[in-house]
This record gives sequence, C-alpha cells and structure tokens, in this order.
Amino acid sequence: MADLRELYQQVILDHNKNPRNFRKIESAEELEGFNPLCGDHYMVYLQMDGDVIRDIGFQGAGCAISKASASVMTAMVKGKSRPEAEAFFTTFHDMVMGESKLDPESLGRMGAFSGVKEFPSRIKCAVLAWHTLNNALHGQKEVVKTE
Repeated sequence: MADLRELYQQVILDHNKNPRNFRKIESAEELEGFNPLCGDHYMVYLQMDGDVIRDIGFQGAGCAISKASASVMTAMVKGKSRPEAEAFFTTFHDMVMGESKLDPESLGRMGAFSGVKEFPSRIKCAVLAWHTLNNALHGQKEVVKTE
C-alpha cells in the first residue's frame, strides 16, 4: 500500500509540475472556477464538436492538488463524449467524497486522488476544475465556487 501511495503522490506531483493542457484556447467557451477559502482560481476552456469534447485546456493558479486534478481531468475528457465526461465527473466526485466502492487502481490517473477523502479541507481543491467542467456540460455559465 505504501508503494501505491508513493506512486499516486508522484502522479500528483508530475501533473502539478508539468500540467497537461495548461493553455488558453482561443474561441473556446470560458468557464471560471474559484475557491475563495484557499485562493485556487482557474479558467477552463472548452470546445465542443456536437456532443464530443474536441479540446479542453485550463489556466490559473492554485495548490498542487487543484492543478494536478485539473490536468488529469483535461487529459481524461479530451475526445470523450458529454455522457462519458459526466460519468468521469461522477466517478471522481464519489471517489474523493469517499462514496465509491471502486478500487482506485482501476481508475488510472484518477485513482491518484483517492486519498484526498482523508483530508476534508482538500476535497474542494480536488473537485474545483471538475465542477467547473460539469457546469459547462450542463449549460451553466456562472462562476463555480467551492466554499
């Protein structure tokens, strides 16, 4: 179990240091996510092609967990359909809230965040970008605040 936790920590540190899709996408829908309690603040850029996420990126600043989570999220949902992205959101949310029965090892990079449930104050960091994307997928344009 210690080896698995170390691997998960490495995934989070890698995605924080070298975030995937960390860029603004011109002519994309812009959505804002903000956690006023800790200062995590991101813009998520989303381009849909019908029901498929053609491109997704993000920019902003926050803790290692929030940035790594946004990076993993963008890598996972790019090229996926709206229902697939919504299913990823539900799986991720349930996992960090401690409501999932799934084995974290079966979740790929998403599983790296399974330990967040042990730190309730960090859950909002992990879910910020995911909630921002979920709002966009449901046509909600207001700023997402995780307080």
